[in-house]
Amino acid sequence: MSTPDVAVIGGSGFYTFLEDPEQVDVDTPYGPPSAPVSIGQVGDRTVAFLPRHGADHRYPAHRVPYRANLWALRSLGVRQVLAPCAVGGLRPELGPGSFVVPDQLVDRTSGRLQTYYDTGAVHVSFADPYCERLRGHLLDGLADQQPTDGGAMVVIEGPRFSTRAESRWYADQGWAVVNMTGHPEAVLARELALCYATVALVTDHDAGVDDGAGGHGEAVSMEAVFQVFREHTDTLKSTLATVVGTLGERDCACGSSVDGMTLPFELP
Repeated sequence: MSTPDVAVIGGSGFYTFLEDPEQVDVDTPYGPPSAPVSIGQVGDRTVAFLPRHGADHRYPAHRVPYRANLWALRSLGVRQVLAPCAVGGLRPELGPGSFVVPDQLVDRTSGRLQTYYDTGAVHVSFADPYCERLRGHLLDGLADQQPTDGGAMVVIEGPRFSTRAESRWYADQGWAVVNMTGHPEAVLARELALCYATVALVTDHDAGVDDGAGGHGEAVSMEAVFQVFREHTDTLKSTLATVVGTLGERDCACGSSVDGMTLPFELP
């Protein structure tokens, strides 16, 4: 089988993607990834797939082995990563079933290992956390779903959902959606000079967003989140399969994100 240059990282409820894939166990300096990497064909393209939380969702968001996951994919030849995820909507118009292709990220996590570079002066640019080229492909692929182009995704530690006060605060900042897995995944991809972008499926209005004038809207529940994601997984998979087939050669700056820096190790 040829080398995969594109990978899809599946989020909650998105545990399979490829037909008749080869399962590859990968060892990394950061331990094993969430699951063996699946490698298979999407049309004429060889693609890698990795379920972010493991095939049986064994890893909650704050325990996902993010460093191992991205390292494993790059070591197999991957240079472009599409990373769908489930999110809560922070705007009234972003209700369940909406798709958002964020262009910004806000980190509100704590305690996560979020870099490969623990020695030396290695400071990657992260002003624009997502590859604009991949974002464009995702927006084109989702055109029938009328996706929202841009917006900030705030990433919280989890595994609990937000309080109403936190949710209202995030919304007041103008942020679009809230999630538990977008960081450090995006920054680790940048540190490995990978192209990376996410498509966010809104599964709920975050607690507090639709409270009204001092009221109390419906609280977020895990059951509701998973139900909405299941209802839209086929659309997400078909969209990603289409997008994967349209990706050309990299002509963006992502591949040169660590050029000129003295790294503490050689990139895989």
